[in-house]
This record gives sequence, structure tokens and C-alpha cells, in this order.
Amino acid sequence: MVSTDTVDVLIAGAGPVGLTAAVELRRRGIGCRVVDRLPERLPYAKAVGIQPRTLEIWDRMGLVRAALEAAVPMLGQLTYVNGAERPRIELALPPEVPYGFAALPQYETERILDEFLARFGSRIERGTELVGFAQDADGVTSRLVTASGAQEEVRSRYLVGCDGAHSAVRKGLGLGFEGGAFPEEYMLGDVELDWDMPHGYGVRSMHLGADGAVDDVLVCIPLPGHGRYRVSSMVPPELRTAARAESGDGVAHGLDGGAGPSLSHLQDVLDRLAPRPATASALRWSSVFRISHRIVDRYADGRVFVAGDAAHIHPPTGAQGMNTGIQDAYNLAWKLALAIQGGARPELLASYDTERRPVGVEVVGRTVRHAAEGVQADPDDPGTVMLREAQLLIGYRGSPLVGPPEEGGDGDGPRAGDRAPDCGGLTGHIAAHPLRLYDLLRDRGHLLLLYAGGDGEPGGTGADDFPALAAAARDVSLGRVATCVVLPDAAPAGAGDTMTLPVYRDRRGEFARQYAARGRTAFLVRPDGYLSARLQPPTAGELASRLALVFQA
Repeated sequence: MVSTDTVDVLIAGAGPVGLTAAVELRRRGIGCRVVDRLPERLPYAKAVGIQPRTLEIWDRMGLVRAALEAAVPMLGQLTYVNGAERPRIELALPPEVPYGFAALPQYETERILDEFLARFGSRIERGTELVGFAQDADGVTSRLVTASGAQEEVRSRYLVGCDGAHSAVRKGLGLGFEGGAFPEEYMLGDVELDWDMPHGYGVRSMHLGADGAVDDVLVCIPLPGHGRYRVSSMVPPELRTAARAESGDGVAHGLDGGAGPSLSHLQDVLDRLAPRPATASALRWSSVFRISHRIVDRYADGRVFVAGDAAHIHPPTGAQGMNTGIQDAYNLAWKLALAIQGGARPELLASYDTERRPVGVEVVGRTVRHAAEGVQADPDDPGTVMLREAQLLIGYRGSPLVGPPEEGGDGDGPRAGDRAPDCGGLTGHIAAHPLRLYDLLRDRGHLLLLYAGGDGEPGGTGADDFPALAAAARDVSLGRVATCVVLPDAAPAGAGDTMTLPVYRDRRGEFARQYAARGRTAFLVRPDGYLSARLQPPTAGELASRLALVFQA
């Protein structure tokens, strides 16, 4: 057995979740290795739905353009029951949300992340499997088996398990993985469909039996390519695998190793349920899959973490799974980076479980309900349902890293723990075109936004003490917090011209409107795009106390 040099982080699993963690760590200068037992990327369009929040994350990471060019828009869903069309679902969001819904095959998502990771000199170590590990107070010792069959020992400061539903990392930690399984089996196929359905819309066609229960279903999700769709439906009897024993860990989830459906199997379903005449051709791949719903009892143990399907599995309803896993990795990576760089409070890494496990619990419960009753049965108003499905309502109020939720005055606008919304119309002294707020957030760590209130607004006006606030933030964080000043459009000409901080004018009032900024207010935005604090009016002492929840000087 050959020992290697110590690496900061070892990541098991090179799917979208593991690659997100790797990219974020490498962007922040942290060394990591990514191993995956598969010899090559699978050509399966497994997870295809890309939520608007994921696109916001990719924007901040700097890779959203590649995703937008490869994806196709998801405009809505057409629903049919026993041949009758039901009300159309339009995937519409408020105009201030910068991205809509998209469809992108998982193999394309992995390609984009893999190519972006290569910019930082890192690559996936294919055909390399994690077969065991042990941790101590200073790090983790992992045993790998490489593609050649050689055994290797790796010493890392942290280990992150992004290795799927049958995670070796989760099993090695002995984490509970409670839940259940659906008895139904389904088949998937990536095909071209010749039909006259509207472009950009998913199609869900169901047949209800005499008892009112669904006894047949067809779901078609558009993919990039001429007439290409991912088609799914219940399996015919000859393809059923339920009689076979589950895997050794009792988890039946994902693609099955049995025979996949042929083009004729898929055509039979289309002939029964397609709302318009449809002909399937050019079958790229197919498989049978099964669904479980489970979640771990904790997302971390010491220096070892789990994310994505290693931590939670659930029905594919609403395309929540991969997107939730990407947010797991995004939440964890900046915290790991700060801990490795030596600037984090000891409690920072514990907040990963505190913040992300409640999200996993909610997603598992919601997708199970929606799988049984349909998204239309959700009791909330359609606008709220849409924002939740877009993953724009995820937040961390009550987290030990953020201030009290009542911060900020009159109840309007985002609070500590909420997602930082985007806005447009910000102008600087040099750029001739207006900027979005997300342009200021891109490729940064923590950002302190200081808003100078307008005349007569509560909390006062002016920006005279803003340099002192910025200095306080730099001192507590050891230079890891950047600062920008936002002035109301009505601020006098020349205001802020002598300030050494970056200054932007809120020309269209969008920042003040989106953030309910009235009077001098400080907004501290975390690296993952959530507010750590909202202070009105801000003081150096209060700002330092908020930063001290994360940073240890």
C-alpha cells in the first residue's frame, strides 16, 4: 500500500454534487482530490431539471453561461387525465428573479462542472473507489482502490461523501438512513418524439382506474436536441424487478441493473397515453428505476460529511434532488475553505448539519406528498408553490450563523438567513451600463453592502461612517469581507466621489425596493448568497458581533 501526501479535502463521488464541492474548494484555493469508482461519465439523462436557484449559484461560481447555452427552457407542464386536458401549469416567476427553469441532462451538467474544475488544474480520478476510512482528531485516513487494482492510502483533513444512495461514506459512518420505498417501478428512455406538442413544456398524461387511482402514467420532459425527450412511465410486467432482493443496505433507489425498455416498450405507452399522435425513435439509452425516500440522521460526524443522495433520497417530483444536493455542497464548501484557511470559529462546520438537514427533511416530505397527490394538491397559493419549487424560499433563519430574525425594522424585505435577492439598475463611476447586484456578488466571499438612506428616512442618511464600518469588517474577518456602498438615486451629485470604497447608485430604486432599505442599513451577504445580518442603523460593534459568529480573528 502506497501512502500519498496529505490533501485538504478528499471527495468521494464525481456527480454534480461532488463536482460542485470540488469547484468551490478549488476556487477558494483549497486542495482536493475527487475520486469516482465509475471508469467514465454515464450517458444517462437522470436528473434533468435545473432550478432557478441552481442557476443563481452557477452565476456566482462563474459557469452559468455554459449551462445556459447547453440547456433548454422549461416553460411549464401540460397535464392530461384520461385524455382530457387539465389546466396548464406555467412556470412563471416574479420579474426580479434572474433565471427561469431549465432542462439539462445530468451528463451535460457533469461535463460543464468537470471542464470548469479543470481550469483549476484538478481532474476526476476515474475508476478509483473509496473502500474504507478512519478519522481522528487531526484528519481522515482513507483507503482507495485504483483502476489498476492498486491500493492507496490518502490522508486528508476532511472527507466529503457525495457517493450516492449506496454511499460508502454514509455506511462507514454508521449513519441512520430511515425512510421507505415505493412499490411501483418505472422505466426511462431518452428518445426523439415526432409530435406536435408545444416546445418547452413537459407533458404528464395519467389514466385513472374505476377506483380513481392512477394505474398508468406517461411523463415527457424536453431535452436539448431536436425533438428529444426523457420519457418515463410504469414498467410492463416483463421488465419488473421487484421480486429481486434489494441491495445489501436495503436501499432500492435509482437506475436498476435489469433489462431496460426497448423502443417498442416506450412506443406502447405513447400509443396509450400521448395526448397527440407520437412516434418515438433514436433511443439513446433506457433503464428501469425504483424510488425510495430516506434521510440520514445527521449530515456530519467529526471531519466527515455527506451530501446529495448520500444524505437524502426521494421521488423525482419537481426535480428537487440534484438541485438540493448542489446546494448542500455549496453550503459546505465555503465553510470548509474558511476552516482550512484558519479563519473560522470552531462551530462553523457544525452549522452545515444545522442548516441543511432541515432542508432535506422538508424536501423529502414534500416530494413524497407531491408524488402521491400531485403538486396541484399543495395548499399554498400558486405563487408560493412556484417559488418553493424553484428553491428560492430556502433560508436559514434561526441558524447560529445569522442574527435574530426580527432584525430590520418593519417586517418588509429579506431578513438575516434569507436568500439575498437580485436587482438591476446599479451604476458606477466608470461602467457605462447598469449592473445587477449579482454582478457585484460574483466570485466573492462575504460582501458587506452599505446603503445610505434618503432624506427623511428612518435610520438617518449619509455615509460618513461607512469607511469605519468597512474597516471593522476587515479587522474581524482578517480581510475576508469586501464592502460596497449603494447610494439612493436622489443622493446629491458628487456624493461618494471621495470615498475609497466602491460606490454604486440605485438608479431605478430596485435595490431599495427589493431589500426594503429605508435609512442607513448594512446587509452582510454570505458566500452562498444568504444574508448573515441586516443592521439598521449599523454600528461597528453590532457588525463585529455578527461577523464573530463566523470568523475567529
